[in-house]
Amino acid sequence: MGAGLLFPRIYIGTSGWDYDDWLDVFYESERGMFTYYARFFNTVEINSSFYSLLGEKFYKGLAEAAPEGFVFSLKMYQGITHKRLLNPRLVEKELDFFLKSIEPLRAAGKLGAVLIQMPPRSRREIPWFNEFLDMLPSNVRFAVEFRDESWLSEDIFKRLADRNIAYTVVDEPLLPPVVRITADFGYFRWHGRGERPWYYYHYSLEELKGWASKISEVIGEVKMLLGYFNNHFRGFAPHNALQMVVLLGIANKRQREKLEEMEKYFASAPRKYERELQEALSSGDLDKALRLLAGERRFERATGISDSEVKYTLQGGVLRGTVKQYFVGVDPGGRRIVHDCEDWRKSLETKRLCKHIVKLFQVLPREYSLNVLRDFAENMDEWTFEYGRSI
Repeated sequence: MGAGLLFPRIYIGTSGWDYDDWLDVFYESERGMFTYYARFFNTVEINSSFYSLLGEKFYKGLAEAAPEGFVFSLKMYQGITHKRLLNPRLVEKELDFFLKSIEPLRAAGKLGAVLIQMPPRSRREIPWFNEFLDMLPSNVRFAVEFRDESWLSEDIFKRLADRNIAYTVVDEPLLPPVVRITADFGYFRWHGRGERPWYYYHYSLEELKGWASKISEVIGEVKMLLGYFNNHFRGFAPHNALQMVVLLGIANKRQREKLEEMEKYFASAPRKYERELQEALSSGDLDKALRLLAGERRFERATGISDSEVKYTLQGGVLRGTVKQYFVGVDPGGRRIVHDCEDWRKSLETKRLCKHIVKLFQVLPREYSLNVLRDFAENMDEWTFEYGRSI
């Protein structure tokens, strides 16, 4: 049986599971990714719930697909957290829809927690925080992840504790890694400490040992602990997650064997992605740069799109156009790319180019494409990928 059944209090997994660049690193095939993932992990954090309001049917399908003992955590919809800044006067309708939609997971006993990922705003900008927390039902676990240091104070921790809401312990470059338990469960997120972006980061075993020690110190305070690795790139997340499971002493034979297999891969695969990308852009090898930024599968799919299916206009450096029926907008000055295909929506956090964007950059004037991609590679954290039809 999986570690989740033997040790029901500790759930370690990754943020998302459907990533091209996990092929041949973690996955053996692009088919049945979730089924394969669930052989090794007892939980996953859903990212897509942040970008759109998904219906009950979606969550019912997840509940039915997951094995016994598996739980899903999910991010609260960004319309509530980032667009309306949790304002109780504005979010009631969307919050009700969101909570109703995830009911199949809760009813099936497969809901870990809902992550309220705060926008990078100070406390002064969200004065109704208490009022919003009071809107939340008590039959769902909630965790709050702050993105501004002004929130890290004793009175905020007390507000969370009074409502049995977990403070999300994070490892990232911008906030201190404060370990604080404010609920009867714990919630940990490892984003990584890379520079372009944070989650292009592979934790060392020594770093993970430090975190395993911190978890061991607080595990007695909670009924459940949920932990997710968000360092998506190149299969780093599942590798680090398996290492953590082993360090916590809860790994089964299957997990140990998979970890050994991944250790061999990483021992023989040098970390050359950044160097290769810089070399490709410096030499003007546009196709190689696009392969690296999109992944082999997306690059190959782009070759199936005809040049005639790309239409665009350039005005003041800002691009507006379509690839097939999909909108594309690129604003180099504002460091934004807006697009509306489904694959793009899934890639907003990982900042992976989809096949339509690859095709666009192949058709655009070469120097324009290279200049945009050079700036993107050098300032990845400052670029935003957005889902929409206007820029």
